[in-house]
Amino acid sequence: MLSKIRLPAILLLIALLLAAAGYWNIRPESFMQQPRTTSTEESPIDFYVINPRTVQYQPDGRRNYELTAERMEHIKASDISLLTRPDLRSYRGTELPWHITSERGEVGPQGEEVELIDSVRIERTDAEGRPTIITTTRMTVLPEKDYAETRQPVRIVAANGVTTATGMKAYLNEGRMLLLSNVRGQHELR
Repeated sequence: MLSKIRLPAILLLIALLLAAAGYWNIRPESFMQQPRTTSTEESPIDFYVINPRTVQYQPDGRRNYELTAERMEHIKASDISLLTRPDLRSYRGTELPWHITSERGEVGPQGEEVELIDSVRIERTDAEGRPTIITTTRMTVLPEKDYAETRQPVRIVAANGVTTATGMKAYLNEGRMLLLSNVRGQHELR
């Protein structure tokens, strides 16, 4: 009779141990936790800013430039910032800024080089009220050197006429432009 009770008791004890082990391994709260997903591909963007605005001043307190955009995304791996609709006013200490816009922009590490992409427009009105408008599809700007260049077709509309060329080097601080090839001009004599 003892053996008839022992076998069911041992089986009951084993069943209870299995149930307890199952309860500890499959707890109700484990169903409430979100499973962790392991992604092998991280986002290249480590941060972004909506409507950023940057103002830089010269050592003497005069405004150097003011930059706004619709959006800025920073790529961690290359330290490049992508801009959507950048809008730059480059004063360089004067009251007559160069106004530079484009559809997109890429700012290199430490802001040493800026690549303007699609519908690039550079405009400035001189002290006598004469406008100059430069348009192209792509331009590289070195802000610290007040220098810009493009190998793309460029169009310059000034008070005395229109000039087109392929490629340009612009020394913004000096107000001097070097047109590289296929230069055509239509000028009005006064």
